[in-house]
Amino acid sequence: MTIQNEQQAVGRSFPDIDLEEAGPARDHLPPWVFVGMVDQLTTAICVTDTNANILYVNRAFTEVTGYSANEVLGQSTRVLSDHCTPPRVYEQMWRQIKRGKSWTGLLANRRKQDTVYLAELTVLPLPDHRGQTSYFLGIYRDVTAMHHLERKVHYQKALIESMVDAAPTVIALLDENGRVILDNHEYKKLVGDLRVREPAAEFLRALRETLGDEAFPWGGHAEHGFRDKEVSFDPGGRGHPRWFSCSGVWFRERDNSASTFFKPVRQTYLLLMANEITSLKRQQEAVGMNAMRALLAEQERVRSMRETLQAAIFQMQGPLNLIAAARDLQERRGTQCDPALRQALHQATIAGQTALERLRALIPKESLEAAAPANINQLLREVLELCKQRLLSGGMIVDWKPAPMLPAVTARIGRLRAMFKHLIDNALDAMESTRQGARELRIATSVQDQAVEVIIEDSGPGVPTEVRWRIFEPFFTTKHSPSHLGLGLALVQEVVNEQRGMIDIDPDCTSGCRWRVSLPLHYEDDS
Repeated sequence: MTIQNEQQAVGRSFPDIDLEEAGPARDHLPPWVFVGMVDQLTTAICVTDTNANILYVNRAFTEVTGYSANEVLGQSTRVLSDHCTPPRVYEQMWRQIKRGKSWTGLLANRRKQDTVYLAELTVLPLPDHRGQTSYFLGIYRDVTAMHHLERKVHYQKALIESMVDAAPTVIALLDENGRVILDNHEYKKLVGDLRVREPAAEFLRALRETLGDEAFPWGGHAEHGFRDKEVSFDPGGRGHPRWFSCSGVWFRERDNSASTFFKPVRQTYLLLMANEITSLKRQQEAVGMNAMRALLAEQERVRSMRETLQAAIFQMQGPLNLIAAARDLQERRGTQCDPALRQALHQATIAGQTALERLRALIPKESLEAAAPANINQLLREVLELCKQRLLSGGMIVDWKPAPMLPAVTARIGRLRAMFKHLIDNALDAMESTRQGARELRIATSVQDQAVEVIIEDSGPGVPTEVRWRIFEPFFTTKHSPSHLGLGLALVQEVVNEQRGMIDIDPDCTSGCRWRVSLPLHYEDDS
């Protein structure tokens, strides 16, 4: 086709359009270049007058609608409609374009082949040199397949979300920053039940302390997850502890942002699942409490026997040392000493040493207990339960403020429980010795510098400043009772030392006594 013929074709397609008004480029490019360019577009183009009569269509228009240019030129755009598009859509379109503004929306159109398709239409008003709209430019795009795909994805997403939301398990999807990007109804309930802003952060903190940072490979290569790891949330005075069995699955997905199109980047996600096992734990506690009482009673009997024998040995050791000293004095005098007295002293020393050895042999040996993860909150609750009757009969108030999520401490659980029981028994003894003021026992736990800190405070008379440095000495006691031999705090110090921890009396406490016990989170058993 010659340039003249193409210009004539342009004139037939645009009978009323002045192509000399083509814009600044008209002095450099002939009008047919613009028409040829529009005709080569893969997007359907349609030009109408202000009454929606079709004046021009490109080749893509024919491919989309099935109508040739000769079949639609001069026809109203209503020929394209399936007549099922709501009238309000057209009303909105006309209000918009009559104000000289563009409009974009979806229409249900029908092809010549009598098939319905979903068209995304953009209408642009074309003003003339006077600034008045003379024509409308319609840009059509068949979005039927895209719409079907979007709806399919939407329905699948809705189905997955419904299934996840209906699951009786707490489910949360976390990104590399630990932010929850998907959760279900059970997870949302925890926000109110546990009274925390983000339960997932509490779960992760407890799990990280238990499993270690290497179990959380954010941004790294994640092959393994974790399964059935128990964590607890203790609300303190607001209710009983809640127990959860947590599992996690790591997976990596490609980042689909535009910046990573040519350089693929993968992001790591954690699917966190938690099943509440509180009822099971309470059943286990109820079953185990009687057994624990029997075990503690036996341990207390053994401990009492040990203390009694150790006290007897301690009491005998003094006179025996005096006898040995007298014997040594007699021997240094040589011929001046009475042989009978020297022999008597020698026999008394041997008899005393023999008696001490027999007493030492009678001391019950402590059973070796393997170190295991211990929940300090749980141990303290068990001790309080064991002391419940004494607390009630003494009219004592317990102010219990545990850390909601407390990481486990590796310890010999039985000895740790016995340590806390002795400290609490001491506090109860102190409060029972005074008859003035309220009897209040305050217990709190927290995490401080990679250690669990336990505070046990009572409203008793306190420990005199001048004897605080001696309270951990064996057989030292401020209690005037034959049943208190002064070995309890020595046992407490021994257990704390085993844990590589620290214990002291808070000097800032002016009323009563406040114990601070610090137990490191990471401890290796030397046995």
